[in-house]
Amino acid sequence: MQKIIGIDVSKDKLDGFNLPDGQHVQVTNDAKGHQALLRWIGKELDTLIVFEATGAYHRKLEIALAGASSLFVKVNPKQARRFAQATGRLAKTDRVDAAMLARMGLALNLTPQQPHRKSLYDLRDLLSSRRALIKDQTAARTRLATADVLLIKQQLKNRLAQIACDIGQINREMLARASSDDTMSRQVKILTSIPGIGVLTAITILIDMPEIGTLDNKQVASLAGLAPVSQSSGKWQGKERIQGGRAMLRRAIYMPALVATRVNPDMKAKYQQLISAGKEKKVALTAIMRKLIVLANALLRKNREWV
Repeated sequence: MQKIIGIDVSKDKLDGFNLPDGQHVQVTNDAKGHQALLRWIGKELDTLIVFEATGAYHRKLEIALAGASSLFVKVNPKQARRFAQATGRLAKTDRVDAAMLARMGLALNLTPQQPHRKSLYDLRDLLSSRRALIKDQTAARTRLATADVLLIKQQLKNRLAQIACDIGQINREMLARASSDDTMSRQVKILTSIPGIGVLTAITILIDMPEIGTLDNKQVASLAGLAPVSQSSGKWQGKERIQGGRAMLRRAIYMPALVATRVNPDMKAKYQQLISAGKEKKVALTAIMRKLIVLANALLRKNREWV
């Protein structure tokens, strides 16, 4: 049996479970702990490591595993929890979670993922900060619209000016980092050749979906959460709806899809066709979003620009 190791990630520590022999280890979630964990894992080439995506807490572990050329797969925490519930295990401790992740890797025959470049992690941090600033900007604008006290109005205006400055700095840094990476620079050029997609949107797509360009049409639509999911049972036939996927990516391509319905001849014709067939505008726009991400994936796969 393939050696599979489940790792439960928390802020301060990592719990590892070796499926074949049941060994357990606990180390600190820092550079010293990562080195100790790698020594415990060993150097067997077919060892698969399974851990949950936990934002900033798993990032340095992922970089350490990639640097050691280890095979690993990052799973959705919600899916991991549902797998645990399906097996009848209701208890939730770090050690139990590590063991369950290892069993999940075996039962579902999970495939190792390709490690990302270090530059992508830095860009992801920048994008996360940019989104937080935009959220603050929206909240400050809403408060400014209803504020009556002069002092509060002035503070909110100062805050909005500072946020705009911070967003501008992040935008310039993201552009500079993307331009300095030859691979990403070429990918951005391909994506921006599609009418409706700007430079920042192209960079956002590449950050939110680094797998783009290596998937087939169904996979990329499903990963973006834009593939209709059938709802039927017996004689009952429900409506197909989109669900799951990467919500932040969908938000990033919403406006480009809206613009594409006006400036991209192919997308405009498809949108009008759907509207003429009686589809609701939001359903038609979702179809354009799906068509847009499928087109982007195809162009990146073929390494050619839109014509």
